[in-house]
Amino acid sequence: MAEPVVIWGAGAIGGTIGAYLARAGQEVLFVDVVPEHVAEIAAGRLRIEGPVDSFTTGGPAVTPDRVTGRHKRILLAVKAHHTEAATHALAPFLAEDGMVVSCQNGLNELVIADIVGRERTIGAFVNFGADYIEPGRILFGNRAAVVVGELDGSTTPRLRDLHEQLRVFEPDAVLSDNVFGYLWGKAGYGAILKSSALDNQSIADFIANPARRATIVALVREVLAVAAAEQVDVLGFNGFDPAGFLRGDDAAIAASMAKMEAFNRGSAKSHSGIWRDLAVRKRQSDVAAQLAPVRAAARRHGLPSAMMDRLVKLITEIEAGRRDIGPASADALGDAMKERV
Repeated sequence: MAEPVVIWGAGAIGGTIGAYLARAGQEVLFVDVVPEHVAEIAAGRLRIEGPVDSFTTGGPAVTPDRVTGRHKRILLAVKAHHTEAATHALAPFLAEDGMVVSCQNGLNELVIADIVGRERTIGAFVNFGADYIEPGRILFGNRAAVVVGELDGSTTPRLRDLHEQLRVFEPDAVLSDNVFGYLWGKAGYGAILKSSALDNQSIADFIANPARRATIVALVREVLAVAAAEQVDVLGFNGFDPAGFLRGDDAAIAASMAKMEAFNRGSAKSHSGIWRDLAVRKRQSDVAAQLAPVRAAARRHGLPSAMMDRLVKLITEIEAGRRDIGPASADALGDAMKERV
């Protein structure tokens, strides 16, 4: 019998995973800060739609202030900039021998571990495409890599159990002894998604745009240079070849770009979640929070971060209404290449 699970943050990522577990008859408690979304889930009206699957399910659902009890397995799926507050909020409800699983973008495991302890933190990497459309409605755009791993690389019984549970959602989910390799890989690939949010092009069109090629390569290499300094064995996925980017191998980079373009053209999720935050939901994105540990590591190692710094600055200006999304903003990121040392 699978361990009961709490989905803390039942939006695009958490809501999709939780819906699959609930449909399979597993015990799931959905926790979310949007009362209307909670009401739809509790009423059995959580709709998953798109080319991957289409079904309606639901289950027990509450806002964070209504959570009770102590729970052994909590999947945290909030935006990176909400990680600290959410982890403090869930901590009183985490069993002493429980775990928090970071189903997020970024290196949030570091923040979680500082609050609940490394022994109660599990790393997770997710790359599937999903969008929260409205209360009770989530677009599941494409399947992609899902990975879990202990922070110390060990293979434990609890990790095996979690892996088997997540295979209900993603049959090809990976149990890894190098989850940070995937997380740093996502930092590199995610830099492309973040930069694509500066323009209104789809992710695939942005990757395919010759005018963006040099910017993308410089940005990704800047991130991966930090990973190398951190002595992380960075891993690829879904067409992303970090080794090729890090070597500056033009042929390998071109092949990887073509694969990433094809991967994203096959998804019903055409734009990044960051673009959706900026252009549709008109709210703060988690770009700065996702890049904060990478930029901090760059400073520790004395490495350049001009591209990342400019990207955060440009996104912040869009969030504040001082800059428009469009080609000019993407061009402004390219200008940062001149500042690299």
